[in-house]
Amino acid sequence: MKTSIFIADDHPLLLKGLEELLLEKKMNVVGKASNGKDALNFITLKKPDIAILDIQMPNLTGLEVAKACQKSKLETKIIIITLHKEIDLYLKAKEYNIFGYLLKEFAIEEIENCIHSVEIGIPYFSEQIKKNMDFTSESNSILKTLAPREILVLRLISKYKTNKEIGHILFISHRTVEKHRSNIISKLNLSHETNSLSVWVQKNKHLFHSYS
Repeated sequence: MKTSIFIADDHPLLLKGLEELLLEKKMNVVGKASNGKDALNFITLKKPDIAILDIQMPNLTGLEVAKACQKSKLETKIIIITLHKEIDLYLKAKEYNIFGYLLKEFAIEEIENCIHSVEIGIPYFSEQIKKNMDFTSESNSILKTLAPREILVLRLISKYKTNKEIGHILFISHRTVEKHRSNIISKLNLSHETNSLSVWVQKNKHLFHSYS
């Protein structure tokens, strides 16, 4: 039986174009919607194998639909298509167990490979996303050198918190925060130049976003 595919986008031309592309590729498009609420209702009722969702839609965003599907333990695999390149959205996508994440500008080129990958249970996250977000190739094994409190400090730095704000949140003095920062810099072999740690954190926060 062919994989059933549902699509949702609030731009009529983009929705039509995506549907035509998938039909041209002989794929089984079982439904479509132009807003998040209708998309969630369809997925909940019909349980398609794959749902391709625009990240920004009226009523519910693509991420909110994915979150609701995860909460309801639906087996539909979600693919998100977005214009946005912010790392926080990418991290949210991973948190909600989204199986595919594509930038719209590359979606036509990648959608077929993405679907085939998702069909066999392998998540597909466009390499273009990592390039645009300036990810590094660091492995999260690097975090094993850090203490849990130091990782907390990194997460707060990634949210652009100052030393004073971090100290307030963690109930420690700003001098202790400075000590943590210094230790982290040494452990990561970073330069002691101003902002070197902040720059590293923004490029690597995907490593410790869901760290526990």
